[in-house]
Amino acid sequence: MSAPPPAVDATVSDEPQSDGSKLRTFLGILRRFIGVSDLASVRFSLPAQLLEPTPNLEYWTYLDAPNAFVAIGNSDDPLDRMLEVIRFWLTKDLKYAKGKPCKPYNSCLGEFFRCNWETEDNAPRINTNELRGNDGTPKKDGMASLKAAVKNDKNASAMSLTVPQHGTSTPATVDRQYRISYLTEQTSHHPPVSAFVVSCPEKGITARGFDQITAKFTGTSVKVLPGEHNSGIFITLEKRGGETYQLTHPPAHLGGILRGSLSVSVSEMAYITCPQSKLKAILHYVEEGGWLGRSMNKIDGIIFKYDPENDDKTRVQDVPEEDILVRLSGPWKEKVMFSLGPTPMKNVPPEEQHVIIDIGPLNVAPKILPPEEKQAPNESLTLWGGVTKAILAKQFSQATQVKVELEEAQREKARQREKNNETWQPVFFLQATGNGGKPELTEKGQQVLEKAQKGEWDLAGIL
Repeated sequence: MSAPPPAVDATVSDEPQSDGSKLRTFLGILRRFIGVSDLASVRFSLPAQLLEPTPNLEYWTYLDAPNAFVAIGNSDDPLDRMLEVIRFWLTKDLKYAKGKPCKPYNSCLGEFFRCNWETEDNAPRINTNELRGNDGTPKKDGMASLKAAVKNDKNASAMSLTVPQHGTSTPATVDRQYRISYLTEQTSHHPPVSAFVVSCPEKGITARGFDQITAKFTGTSVKVLPGEHNSGIFITLEKRGGETYQLTHPPAHLGGILRGSLSVSVSEMAYITCPQSKLKAILHYVEEGGWLGRSMNKIDGIIFKYDPENDDKTRVQDVPEEDILVRLSGPWKEKVMFSLGPTPMKNVPPEEQHVIIDIGPLNVAPKILPPEEKQAPNESLTLWGGVTKAILAKQFSQATQVKVELEEAQREKARQREKNNETWQPVFFLQATGNGGKPELTEKGQQVLEKAQKGEWDLAGIL
């Protein structure tokens, strides 16, 4: 194992900076890497005033709307369950749809993060059979109770299946709370890879995967793609016979650097496959320009029947009409609709289009974190606590100094491992990478997750 390459830092002061000056500093650093094939492998170090005061492992959880996660698997119908998975997928990055792009701290090898969410199972039930007539085709009238609304509003849909804002239910409208536990660990530094697992035992839902990105600066934008060890998110429904969904990440772009207004857009394809139900979704992210060049951040997608032994359909236009069960369309930062059958959405009457997600009223759900006194030294919030406190106090030179000391300590540990010919072994996961993209927990990892499920954070006897 080779020693890490040197970090690249910029001079920093405690003088407040405008957003414009921050962007100019950021762009100046990025220009050093034009032509570098993978920015993530370089692991360059930004000055503290350009960082979000958040550890990377805390930032990437995908559970921005946990009530969308616990709703997966509620339906008895395989098509409805695929729609439940897609609804979750469209909520997992609310932080980008609702907020601004940011750069959290780079993760240190062996760093870990854990948290819980407690959420309602309050998402509307998806039942496409209610939308079909006796002949199996979409109802022409939509839902009878909404006929008048549809008639008076050409943009009205027959049904809204979007999740409500997390935490807005009252005891009168929800019978219980479900606990979701999350554990992630930085399992590799070169390349930078983290493993994660999400668990809601009461609902029989787990999700896991390896997170790794590659990034390249083109001179006008940064293109971010999943790395070779990132095969997506794997969701398993224990109460549905172990039915498993693989959700792959599409490329993203950090643009607006030259304009001085950063924005995130997504392009190309995301795929969701379920070999057990033989259903597949293709979500085509379209960056077509709107009024005055505004990006529409649109999705055009389908759900269709596929052969897991011959999975060769990678574009919407490759799929025969007779195999298409559902069409989806709409801006993923706003509202996405779906309709039954192969008819393109532009030709589907408004009363036969249904809302699967409306991002507008949603915000990122808060996490339940371990108390500070229960955290280990290499737990994200403690490890980076000094940097975070300094940034929040606007003591940027102090924050940068602490950050550089942390990073140099990691390089020294790497040099010692290389000198002693030692190979790093994760604590909570059996694999640092590999295993088809599906990391497995060690006994210690299982113990930590089981304790979290009980609301217990003490690591005594585990570490």
